[in-house]
Amino acid sequence: MMLNGAEILTNSLIEEGVEYIFGFPGGAVLHIYDALNAQDKMTHVLVRHEQGAAHAADGYARASGKPGVVLVTSGPGITNAVTGIATAYMDSIPMVIISGQVPSPLIGNDAFQEVDAVGITRSCVKHNFLIKDISQIAVTLKKAFHIATTGRPGPVLIDIPKDITIGLSENQVYPNTIDLRSYKPHNDIDKEQINKAVESIISSTKPIVYSGGGSVIGNAASELRKLTRDLGLPITQTLMGLGAYPANDELSLGMLGMHGTYEANMAMHHSDCVIAVGARFDDRVTANIEKFCPNAEIIQLDIDPTSIGKNVAVDIALVGDVKATLKELIRALNGRSKSDISKWWSQINDWRKKKSLDYKKEEGVIKPQTVIETLYDVTKGEAIVTSDVGQHQMWAAQYYLFDEPRRWINSGGLGTMGFGLPAAMGAKLAVPDRDVACVTGEGSIQMMLQELSTMLQYSTPVKIVNLNNRYLGMVRQWQEFFYEKRYSMSYMDALPDFVKLAESFGHVGILVEKESDLRPALVEAFKLKDRTVFLDIITDQKENVYPMIPSGAGHHEMLLAGEDDMVSTNDEGLNLV
Repeated sequence: MMLNGAEILTNSLIEEGVEYIFGFPGGAVLHIYDALNAQDKMTHVLVRHEQGAAHAADGYARASGKPGVVLVTSGPGITNAVTGIATAYMDSIPMVIISGQVPSPLIGNDAFQEVDAVGITRSCVKHNFLIKDISQIAVTLKKAFHIATTGRPGPVLIDIPKDITIGLSENQVYPNTIDLRSYKPHNDIDKEQINKAVESIISSTKPIVYSGGGSVIGNAASELRKLTRDLGLPITQTLMGLGAYPANDELSLGMLGMHGTYEANMAMHHSDCVIAVGARFDDRVTANIEKFCPNAEIIQLDIDPTSIGKNVAVDIALVGDVKATLKELIRALNGRSKSDISKWWSQINDWRKKKSLDYKKEEGVIKPQTVIETLYDVTKGEAIVTSDVGQHQMWAAQYYLFDEPRRWINSGGLGTMGFGLPAAMGAKLAVPDRDVACVTGEGSIQMMLQELSTMLQYSTPVKIVNLNNRYLGMVRQWQEFFYEKRYSMSYMDALPDFVKLAESFGHVGILVEKESDLRPALVEAFKLKDRTVFLDIITDQKENVYPMIPSGAGHHEMLLAGEDDMVSTNDEGLNLV
């Protein structure tokens, strides 16, 4: 049976089990769109901008654990998608991007809508392919999904010229498995390193578990919880790791890093043994590297060997699948007696008394922290929450107490404004029975606002919680602290009427200007199960995110709300006697 390349590609996607494709058509991919039109196994979601396609596929992947799929045309189609691809790459999200390319004979001739997709994306994909022969379509697609979903996940690009989609070939059998000689993810567990880690953990008097996004991506939440609870250890989580360990649990110290809790940051600084699980020691976590965990032996567990010791010197390296390696570590620790850490917990509980997330309410204004606390209460902590980037992102991470993985979806590594809305749409398609809330700001929401149209077309009822302070809030905060209050281009003037704007897209809009109206508005929004609701909530313009580690400072040097100077302590200040 003879099929054209587009039909072979479409059949391969069906064989792979793809449910949704997020994309936007154009000349170079019209044969693929024609083939998609002839099948009913997959749903194509027509976004309004290719960046939205990548973010929606990203949100789908994070919520479901399955790879997201993107289809865009050549030239501006792929360049528009690059921001979303880079976002997925930074956060290790599995994604397969199919980009159209000009016909093979025209490549390199500056043809209409031609760009070097492989070259442009090389730095922000796990791998990419240019298909040069129609016989390679099925096997290339299998390779792409294999690479995207194994080892440390990430986006993989397939660039396919138009003549390849037009050409005819016998039907290709889609492989069940693939073996790549040059790609062998590390799966072996080093027992010697496990034993070293065990000795370090049981002899430590000030240990802490530091968990990152790898615990979520690696589906290792149950093992992380068992390790932490079996040993009774304090645990802190990164922005990307929230939910792998319950935020409400007594062992949880909350998030660490630039806007982490006082107790989490202080415990990290004074620890003598850091057990890093699926975390890469990025700069927003470590603060000043020279001051980072000065007295700790560091154990790093990660599936990616290139991440081991990349940013921070590591004493014990555990390279391997997070879930499997944690299981082995738990087994090796079973029955071993450990040091008494009661004095360590006493010190941590003293740090907790700082109540670093407390804030003062003021008459006549809605505090953004109150919005997130109310959102948590109304949804009983069970919603999937996406966010954009800025102050609202940090408040969502601090005050929405995530107890399960894959409920917190945000752009951590790249920090992409505009991510939240299309990601919420993708998450809603992945988990349609769960409430999805997009926490955003008036700056971020305007970057991908057109996807409100897509959400109407594909019936993805999301609740948009817009913390509207009329500023680019995090920019304003830095300008207040470090630029002598020179608020250069951070005030948002000439804002739209978001209620009317939402209504013009066919959705429900609610304006909230008084705290007394906040809870009723949120309750009403979540009662409307089949409608997207845009809540434009006017919040305090002056509020800042605390705690905050200033640039150049260490974990033990934080700015706290209500404190005029940076709160600091040193080793001599520990209450371990």
